[in-house]
Amino acid sequence: MGFPDRIERTVRTDRPVERVWDAITTAEGLGTWFGQSAEVDLRVGGTATLKWDSGDTARLRIERLEPKTVFGYTWGINGLPEDDPRRTYVEFTLAPDGAGTTVTVVETGFAQLGPDDYGKAFDGNTKGWAAELDELVAYLHG
Repeated sequence: MGFPDRIERTVRTDRPVERVWDAITTAEGLGTWFGQSAEVDLRVGGTATLKWDSGDTARLRIERLEPKTVFGYTWGINGLPEDDPRRTYVEFTLAPDGAGTTVTVVETGFAQLGPDDYGKAFDGNTKGWAAELDELVAYLHG
């Protein structure tokens, strides 16, 4: 039996899809709830860089864009060296839900890791997505 390869979390906000889309795809949005600053080249093959006051950075390569519906990217794996070529894939899916929006985030690609790296990456990102999506909702409602 292999390791679970998928983290999935869904939240609902009473904000419209357009507002949520801007929060997850613009430098202003990502640099507020997901980091302390961001740069975004919003196109398939483009990149986004998130920075935190701690000095940490995350570099995302945009893989899928379906405006106001799907935003997907790959990024480095937590705990591996920055130059390690292995990546996970993260996909945000937005669905209108009455006057609000349901946001589902799925991250896959952890099964490529050995037991030691897997535990740190999978557990860390599972906790991370719980916190980050709470921050997204707080940002949207703030």
